[in-house]
Amino acid sequence: MRPRATAVPDKLCLSGLENMPSADELDPRRRPSANRIRAAISAVLSAYTQRGHRRSVPLSEFGDAIALGLPNARFFLSQPAAISVEQEQALVREAKNLGLSRGAPLPDAQYLSLSGGGDKGAFGAGLLVGWTAHGGRPKFKLVTGVSTGALTAPFAFLGPKYDAALTDVYTNIDPSKVFRKRFLPLAALMQDAMADTSPLLGLISNYFNQELLAKIAAEYGKGRLLLIQTTDLDAGVPVLWNIGAIAASGHPSATDVICRILLASASIPGAFPPVLFDVTANGKSYQEMHVDGGAVSQAFLIPSSLDVRVAQEKSGFSRKAYDCYVIRNSRLTSDWSDVQRATLPIAGKAVAIMINYVGLGDLYRIYLEVQHAGANFNVAYIGDDFQAEHKVEFDQEYMRALYRFAYEKAAKGYPWGHAPPGFRAAR
Repeated sequence: MRPRATAVPDKLCLSGLENMPSADELDPRRRPSANRIRAAISAVLSAYTQRGHRRSVPLSEFGDAIALGLPNARFFLSQPAAISVEQEQALVREAKNLGLSRGAPLPDAQYLSLSGGGDKGAFGAGLLVGWTAHGGRPKFKLVTGVSTGALTAPFAFLGPKYDAALTDVYTNIDPSKVFRKRFLPLAALMQDAMADTSPLLGLISNYFNQELLAKIAAEYGKGRLLLIQTTDLDAGVPVLWNIGAIAASGHPSATDVICRILLASASIPGAFPPVLFDVTANGKSYQEMHVDGGAVSQAFLIPSSLDVRVAQEKSGFSRKAYDCYVIRNSRLTSDWSDVQRATLPIAGKAVAIMINYVGLGDLYRIYLEVQHAGANFNVAYIGDDFQAEHKVEFDQEYMRALYRFAYEKAAKGYPWGHAPPGFRAAR
């Protein structure tokens, strides 16, 4: 597949010209004294030191840290037993909701994985809404999301009634609704990111209200799961947040915490600020620093540590078939660009290439996990037949074109792939 040409966006940078000193400022008689300069530097460094101070979870207590006082609020991949128990309990709740007795077969289930991809999340949004128009869109038993996929996931979880909200988020957004630029030199040296994501948190909070919380809690009670991935930066591990359990907990901070989980999952390290979460471990209070779930992986579905069949046996319920769908909000190949011979453009392009191929590796991993579980694999991604130019991040014109592209394909019946590129579908 040929690379797609695109312009290299000047991400989160300010022009140095607008910050040039005036002639009066260059006049030696008007320059601040050395004492005033030292005082200013001291104040900035003091503020920086205070900002950086927090009580992080020590390695010895990492596995015991709990958020919101809920043991099942989130899971670490190093704790497969906890994930398995949650899956078993979900099967029991589903059977109870359906009025089934122990040992009765459960209906076939569908799982959905929504990947990262920044503004290319418009692809997944358009595909889901187009799927509704075509008919046959499942009510997914499990929905997972990473980064932009995390922002899509609650709407996908609650179904077609939220298609209008999903469309609005991905077709009417622009950079001003996502971030505010900071002064680059100071941000790089003294702050935790190059931009402030207060606008994005506000956008998330506008949609994620008490009504949405109650609906997610109700679906959790029926045995459905909504998992969002962030990255614990201190421990360097992925964290799977159990959004349904948090929503159903009745905790007074549940709505606020879920909004910040969604923000954290989309918080690109360095570009966007990390999100801090209060936790407790063995009676002591700490703060964890979380960033974009894509720092670890671009997508996930069935953790390798979870054997679906074992969970079924322990719960006393089983189902015959699982259909797994992965929506990759990206291309399979990196975009072509004429990279400027300078530090930031070179580093930026190299990181973009790494992220793209990590995402491709995630497809291979998920495919093997799905095969191991005896489930059916389906994948969608942005193909070479999409030709719109990507000028800047969160370019509304580009996002609308991508949304329409995916919508039209899905409305006709999306041509799902049944294996990652380079793999032959197992039969």
